[in-house]
Amino acid sequence: MSRLRNTPETLTRLTEAIDVTGAVVDEGTRERSTMRARTLRSATGTQHDLAPVGDPPEDMRAVLLDATGGPEALRLGTVPVPTPVISELLVRVHAAGVNPIDAKTRAGAGVSGAIADFPSTLGFDFSGTVVKAPYEAHPFPPGTPVFGMVPFPRSGGSYAEYAVVPTMSVARKPQTLSHVEAAGVPLAALTAWGLVVETAHAHEGQRILIHAGSGGVGHFAVQFAAYFGAHVTVTGSGRNAAWLRELGASVVIDYTTTRFEEVVSDVDVVIDLVGNVQDRTGSRSLGVVRPGGLYVLVPTGSWPEYAQEADAAGVRSTSFKVTPDGGALATIARLLDSGAVQVYVDRVFDLGEAADAHRAIEEGHTRGKIVLRVSEG
Repeated sequence: MSRLRNTPETLTRLTEAIDVTGAVVDEGTRERSTMRARTLRSATGTQHDLAPVGDPPEDMRAVLLDATGGPEALRLGTVPVPTPVISELLVRVHAAGVNPIDAKTRAGAGVSGAIADFPSTLGFDFSGTVVKAPYEAHPFPPGTPVFGMVPFPRSGGSYAEYAVVPTMSVARKPQTLSHVEAAGVPLAALTAWGLVVETAHAHEGQRILIHAGSGGVGHFAVQFAAYFGAHVTVTGSGRNAAWLRELGASVVIDYTTTRFEEVVSDVDVVIDLVGNVQDRTGSRSLGVVRPGGLYVLVPTGSWPEYAQEADAAGVRSTSFKVTPDGGALATIARLLDSGAVQVYVDRVFDLGEAADAHRAIEEGHTRGKIVLRVSEG
């Protein structure tokens, strides 16, 4: 796997630095300063890249949630196609990613408190085709294949045939991926990018421990950390050990047979996708971070006292929430097209099988992503 020194300058130029063969140009080593860098969007496609589109219908199929509850609360129904305003795009959704936050929200946790009205349509991830753009010279004209995140629950989710999406939350779909594959990328990859690149500042020689490396966010986090040269230790099940090594993990710890704190110590960063929801993983992690190191917690609901415990242990800590950044997503798309990063789709369900998809993700042990096939494209 190619390595790239993680600096603001190289991140800003990463979109153009990857050539068609996947080679990466390292333009030198510069002192690292503020990590946050605005990445470049993919170039506007040529006319032959655009798929033919017609006017949208008045109504569409969507998965509806009448009230929070179990997977059986999800039903397939018909609702009006949403109307975009100002800078929004109307997108024909071909596939929608299914995430743990979707199941938590359906069950009454997650972001369910922000749902204004029922019935509601869940879903953040999508891959599809632009049907309406805000103006003629827009960088994503009708017919453009795009992927990204919808602003659920402020608007309808992606478990539907059409979705309204902010321009700044999308990027061109990677050319080498199908819509089903691309729909598994946005939320998980953007979360992993924010954790590994923008928060942990992954770089050559850094020691990073990632919990739950086989899941949607985890399998991207392993790849990003290894790509930027970090020494990656990951917890996962034994059946995924060989696969995790293929993704770039240097050490894989089978959490079913080994206590990670018995075999790892003095890491620079822990990226915790489990928290204290299982076997006090978060609390135990503080003991393996070097003094002054960084602990990053994603499922904060499992451990609201993490900051106080981290401070007492002499460890810096932060939570993390994903930002639907189309610029970062465009950079990730280039990495996917170059082959430096891959998405793994474990299972695919039809739109009408959303309840089964939620049952599958709640069972745990998903390798990579679960995706809904919404419409042909």
